[in-house]
Amino acid sequence: MSKPKRGLGKGLGALIVQEHVDIEVQEMENIVNEFEISKIFPNVNQPRKDFSEEKLEKLAESIKEYGVVQPIVLRKVDENKFEIVAGERRWRASKIAGLTHIPAVVKELKDDEFAEIALIENLQRENLNAIEEAIAYQYMLDDHQLTQDKLAKVVGKSRAYITNTLRLLKLDSEIQSYVRDGLISSAHGRTLLSVSDTKMRLHLAERIHKEDISVRELEHLVKVIKTDKKPKKVVIKENDPVIQQFESHLKSYFGTKVSITHDENKGKIQINYYSDEELNRILELLDFSM
Repeated sequence: MSKPKRGLGKGLGALIVQEHVDIEVQEMENIVNEFEISKIFPNVNQPRKDFSEEKLEKLAESIKEYGVVQPIVLRKVDENKFEIVAGERRWRASKIAGLTHIPAVVKELKDDEFAEIALIENLQRENLNAIEEAIAYQYMLDDHQLTQDKLAKVVGKSRAYITNTLRLLKLDSEIQSYVRDGLISSAHGRTLLSVSDTKMRLHLAERIHKEDISVRELEHLVKVIKTDKKPKKVVIKENDPVIQQFESHLKSYFGTKVSITHDENKGKIQINYYSDEELNRILELLDFSM
């Protein structure tokens, strides 16, 4: 029985982390061309918004030495303008590296296909933070009329995952920034949604970052906050002189503590008694007997 032949390795490509999109290799090899970088523009609805300058510089150094190993994917807008479908990071790094041209493949895509590929390409490479991912999902739902079930199938996620990710958009902008910057996790963010008080949510977010609080610890904190709510203190306004005079007169008349609360055109008179005998005495003064 003959042994299977072993290859000699994948060469330079095996040493460099490449960015993959769902396009057949053979098809790409047939249509790869060099395009002027100045004629290429990013997708305004690109899900990814944050690009690390440090990582771009490192990629630019690699491109200077080895070139752009993986072509980017474009969509033709007009004769002299192309929109990036996949590979904006490589395009940005190529500009930093001083390239004037970049290898690319042009795809004819409808708007919905264009948006789906841009989203999937980022998700496959785990390029998006949780907030960018949520914004991208919301965009697909709103602008491309996808249901959450359909979107889940498109991106290869569960319906529950899509729903939970979208919930992050209900967070305050400050806390969204914490999630976007990786200062707290998306699980932290979802837990904070159960806290109704805005100031308390932000306070907890700051504590998570500063004290390295785990999600489980945060869940316990939130539970304590919810079960340890103190009743609101009732602020009693001082009675005006007329009400105070009435109160003093009634105290003298009944010979016990009397309080009057008055608000606008309504209120109540409270007469205290401390025994059955005292109650009968007060009733007699009111010309009433039991």
